[in-house]
Amino acid sequence: MRGLLTLHDLSVNKIQEIIDLALKLKGGFSKNYVGKKMATLFFENSTRTQYSFQVAMMNLGIQVVGFNASVSSVQKGESLYDTVRTFEALGLDGVVIRSSIDNYFDQLQNIKMPIFNGGDGASNHPTQCLLDLMTIYEEFGHFAGLKVCMIGDISHSRVAHGNIEVMKRLGMDVYISGPEEFNDGSAPHLDFSEAVKTCDVIMMLRVQFERHKEKMQLTEKEYFKLYGLDINKVNLMKEKAIIMHPAPVNRNIEIADDVVECEKARIYKQMTNGVYIRMAVISMVLDGDL
Repeated sequence: MRGLLTLHDLSVNKIQEIIDLALKLKGGFSKNYVGKKMATLFFENSTRTQYSFQVAMMNLGIQVVGFNASVSSVQKGESLYDTVRTFEALGLDGVVIRSSIDNYFDQLQNIKMPIFNGGDGASNHPTQCLLDLMTIYEEFGHFAGLKVCMIGDISHSRVAHGNIEVMKRLGMDVYISGPEEFNDGSAPHLDFSEAVKTCDVIMMLRVQFERHKEKMQLTEKEYFKLYGLDINKVNLMKEKAIIMHPAPVNRNIEIADDVVECEKARIYKQMTNGVYIRMAVISMVLDGDL
């Protein structure tokens, strides 16, 4: 099985190679795969990941094949394997898959068509991690020694779990902060007020209400007061520090309205970079370099 499922097995050099190609593509370098066909098989809701993959495909000359799980044979009980195997039999050159099942790709070992992981459960979201890294690299020109804190719903976040492992390998100092109920011990804990004052990157995370088995202990208003990023906290940040968020943003729960697009925020830049990262990953897989 080819493609990109997780970053765990990618070397630091290969990760940098992907970022470098994405930056070249953003700078005007072009690649063309006219005649190739790919589909996005999303079994969970998505805006940014699904459509930025589709834009990336179109930018590369790849024809996008439509898929809607709600009107597919999935509703008749078709398995994930049989759905993917069908698209392989139809002659597609690759599929992007998002699923609520952790490590869903373990079911697809016999698939020879490239698979791109658009997010699985609370475990992996490799292209999101790569676009985050690209955004940080564009800003600072390096990774080693940067201090990053992820704030919020750590335990349910595939973004956090993917980023923490890779960022540590790249030499970044990674911390987590937020309510104790979301602390899974994946990185050292840092008090939110301390993180705001000392970190180079403040990465706010979405409270994933749809994944909670029990109601959050704090009210939304209490959460924002304790762990939300408002302009007063932004004013305490280091001069060159930046704000990131994988989005969608729960406005006025994680980030105040007037902070989402403030001078330090890079949230929409992350979305832009997502197109180029996905172009880079698709190109490298189709060329046999990944």
